Amino acid sequence: MMFTDQTVSVVIGGTSGIGRAVVSALSARPGTVHALGRSTGLDVSNPAAVARAFAALGPVDHVVITAGSQAPGGSLTALDLVAAKAAFEVKFWGSVTAVQAAAPHLRPGGTLTLTSGFLARRATPGTFVKTAMNAALEATVKVLARELAPLRVNVVSPGLTDTEAYAALPAEARQAMLDRARATLPVGRAGHPDDLAKAYLFAIDSGFVTGAVLDVDGGALIA
Repeated sequence: MMFTDQTVSVVIGGTSGIGRAVVSALSARPGTVHALGRSTGLDVSNPAAVARAFAALGPVDHVVITAGSQAPGGSLTALDLVAAKAAFEVKFWGSVTAVQAAAPHLRPGGTLTLTSGFLARRATPGTFVKTAMNAALEATVKVLARELAPLRVNVVSPGLTDTEAYAALPAEARQAMLDRARATLPVGRAGHPDDLAKAYLFAIDSGFVTGAVLDVDGGALIA
């Protein structure tokens, strides 16, 4: 689909991190970009609120969902299941809620692009919640691509990306995490939000891609 002054894009989670980079990239093109998220008052775990948001926007062309959640880590035997379910409510069910609300408003040729994470397909002890949540999203996207065709539905799977999502970490721990990425990833560094934004643009631009998982992980799955 060509971008024109009438093209409308929506980025849920677009006020920070990867989502903000996607908003910036789309803003360089013709059309209107709406950045929605917690800071704009949108709670993706509230289906009625998400439905109202899309009803107010009217027809749209592209929807990108980067909204995430803080998933608890640790072994299953010690896992806080309440926190785990809350994380699923935001990232998994929030993404599904957004797709359900957005789909009726998408114009022909429209796209939906979700976000998972490389742990969906990398068995790492202590990451049960992230693995299950992201794997569920990747499986769901393939079904949605069939159900919603000819709308195209894809999912971007980021690796470690240096964003404010890690702002709560002590500075030393954050630096150690980035140093490990430099030492272990084939590309020799952690990702930047702009690296990921290019993948979302590819999913939007390539009319022959649907039901795909786009790995942008610096080689984490082969490291």
